Amino acid sequence: MLELLDLLTNPAFWTAVLRIATPLILGTLGVLLCERAGVLNLGIEGIMVAGAFSGWLAVYLGAPLWLGVVVAGLTGAAFGLLHAALTVGLALSQHVSGLGITLLATALSYYGYRVSFPKVNTPPTVTPFAPMDWLPIPILNTQTALTLLALLLVPAIGWLLYRTPAGLAVRMVGENPASAEGQGISVARTRTAAIVAGSALMGVAGSFLTLAAFNAFFFNMVNGRGWICVALVVFASWRPGKALLGALLFAFFDALQLRLQQQGDAALPYQLYLMLPYLLSILALVLVARKAAYPQALMKPYRKGER
Repeated sequence: MLELLDLLTNPAFWTAVLRIATPLILGTLGVLLCERAGVLNLGIEGIMVAGAFSGWLAVYLGAPLWLGVVVAGLTGAAFGLLHAALTVGLALSQHVSGLGITLLATALSYYGYRVSFPKVNTPPTVTPFAPMDWLPIPILNTQTALTLLALLLVPAIGWLLYRTPAGLAVRMVGENPASAEGQGISVARTRTAAIVAGSALMGVAGSFLTLAAFNAFFFNMVNGRGWICVALVVFASWRPGKALLGALLFAFFDALQLRLQQQGDAALPYQLYLMLPYLLSILALVLVARKAAYPQALMKPYRKGER
């Protein structure tokens, strides 16, 4: 118990929690925007991979770090536009389209890496974002600017969704697209804009891994974070504030299992520690999801004029 208390009072532990949570915050906000508009985006895993690769490659080729983040966001937006064309324009299955985009984006990223570096065994590196030492806030000043951006986006997206006409339009097309169309709101344009913006955030989430958390791109680095983001949106009941809480909760469990592996009994298999954040997150999801009020038009294609 004393060891756990010492761990929880250790600033380095909370530094790790915030670092692990950053791509989850960005990715969850991206999924939230898409689903608030009524579209499930299972392409997040591949979009994060593509964002991680494109942003890192841009910086490796000489672009500034922030331009690399922009490139990652634009890459995500491009795949989001493809997803919107398939699910909104053609009204195809959102599940199939999302999984197809995950496979396409991941395959293109890995192919691009192999073509760019055919004879390299060790991934080339770039100079990542530096910690914000100038910031007079403990723990946060050990993070990079992308973490600060992720935290600021939470209230910004909350304000957008609940305090602006654009946010009202997004929520309307996610709840009752026919009524939204009757009020003069274009369901197709609104959903497309939400998917593109959400996918751009997913791309930025991927760029955090290569431009802040690490300094290189390697296969399987996203490691299921996209699927965690999809689950966290349900945990958050499609609200940005609770999405932040869910991302921090999962990051807490993940950081905890890393410390337990370092301090734990060698007789226990390491897989048990790896399972811990997922098991606890599933438990939290089950307890919360029963009362979650999901968007009523989620995963329901809309065709103008149909009843």
